[in-house]
Amino acid sequence: MSLWLFGVLGFLLIALVGYFVWALGSFASVVGLVLALIPLTIVFLGVRLIDRWEPEPKRLVAFAIAWGAVAAVGLTLLVDTALTLLLDIRSEEFTAVVQAPIVEELWKGLGVFLIFLLARRAFDGPVDGIVYGALVGAGFAFTENIQYFGVSLIEGGGEQLTVTFVVRGLFSPFAHAMFTAITGFAIGLVARRHGSAKAALGAGAVGVVGAILLHALWNGSATFADFFGLYFTLQVPLFIGFILCIVALRREEARLTRARLEDYAAAGWFTPEEVTMLATPAGRKVGLAWASQLRGDRRPLMRAFIKEATELAAVRQRAITGRDPMAVDDERALLIRTRATRAALLAY
Repeated sequence: MSLWLFGVLGFLLIALVGYFVWALGSFASVVGLVLALIPLTIVFLGVRLIDRWEPEPKRLVAFAIAWGAVAAVGLTLLVDTALTLLLDIRSEEFTAVVQAPIVEELWKGLGVFLIFLLARRAFDGPVDGIVYGALVGAGFAFTENIQYFGVSLIEGGGEQLTVTFVVRGLFSPFAHAMFTAITGFAIGLVARRHGSAKAALGAGAVGVVGAILLHALWNGSATFADFFGLYFTLQVPLFIGFILCIVALRREEARLTRARLEDYAAAGWFTPEEVTMLATPAGRKVGLAWASQLRGDRRPLMRAFIKEATELAAVRQRAITGRDPMAVDDERALLIRTRATRAALLAY
């Protein structure tokens, strides 16, 4: 990930801090910040569960959150201000149901697309796309919540702040994450097949449309209908469906890992028992329990062995699809590392 992007994000962060202090004051900004950390933590832990099978690089996790929290919010504020000045839009309903979903999902989706462009080798499929999209959405919601919580405190005191926190922080912490995850899922489908930028852009555009529609539906339920009634009859079922899709994708990811490691087992790099241990949740659990009983508690080595084998399977998949010209070099390096880690794990 390019350092200049983090530099731009740093500049925008300073501008956003100045904006919040100017608009909300120091006290309301700090209260909003502290409360906004709670739903952010909830979403982050949820995404970590999704990402446990093949964890994404920490730098990309940080970039995804930062893009959502800083760049997407800052650019949305600029566009919203420009539209207000140029078009004199006064309808809160139009802003909530039309303008906000379009502007916000476009900028959030751009962050996911940038990750694909700049780190294609860490973008292997739909699960990765969902992870990156959800993190971008979580970052956006974090900064947006600071504003909502701060304004609620200023306008209605503790009582209004409590209501806003419950609705946004506890009832719907995954909303923005779910919206942008649709964009990530669409880009991830392309990443798994061939990974061309043009195809990813087209798929991302389709994903953004889906994200906009879901976002508009969500906001519309709060604007035009009984929010709590639709929350339990529409929004909760949507969230459950989202979770079920993720579970299915995780199983497919595990199946693909096993298939690729079986290729190496056929060539003598792994035993069939090792493939079962490395490529199934139950096998990993048994492997870690066994490693804990070895001299010196070798669970860290077992975790490294699992991580390297999973990366190796992903590299093998990229080599098969022909979308990564460096896959052969990565494969060679990972084979050497897994062999060394296995030797250390079994050493007396």
